[in-house]
Amino acid sequence: MSVHLHLRAVAESEIRDDHTWLAAFMSEAWDNHPDEYAAGIADSIDKVWGAVNDLYAAADVRDTDAEEPWTLPIYGGRPVPHSADADPSDPPLMLLEPPGVSQAADFLATVSFDQLWNVAGAGIIGPGWTEAQVRQEFLNCHRDLQQFYGRAASAGHAVVKAVWA
Repeated sequence: MSVHLHLRAVAESEIRDDHTWLAAFMSEAWDNHPDEYAAGIADSIDKVWGAVNDLYAAADVRDTDAEEPWTLPIYGGRPVPHSADADPSDPPLMLLEPPGVSQAADFLATVSFDQLWNVAGAGIIGPGWTEAQVRQEFLNCHRDLQQFYGRAASAGHAVVKAVWA
């Protein structure tokens, strides 16, 4: 079974703060994912998004007053609750508003992947994989997220996140 974290940039004015509406929006976006990815308004990470978050946790800075920026690319945002009449099979959704998108973009633009990998990489490598394979997969995820969040922040967009199973 394939599980993905799907990220979609969208103008905040085009979003309804309604789980049913957002689930339908994200479902259509998932159907169009290859085209939207090519256009730079979507990204996705397969089953390893939790480990990507663990990699970013290596940048944890305890002296910040706001939400720690390393949490924003993967788990940042607020949950969009299901309404009483929502389809229970609709995916969990998160909404990261434009200020958070900008913070995520800034974090991704300034953090050193090599330093993160040196701190946390060994804990991410699973059995049957070589360090080079895993490092390259995570570097690709990191670069995709950098580009995605950079474009979204430049456009002043929010990011909607859904988990598809």
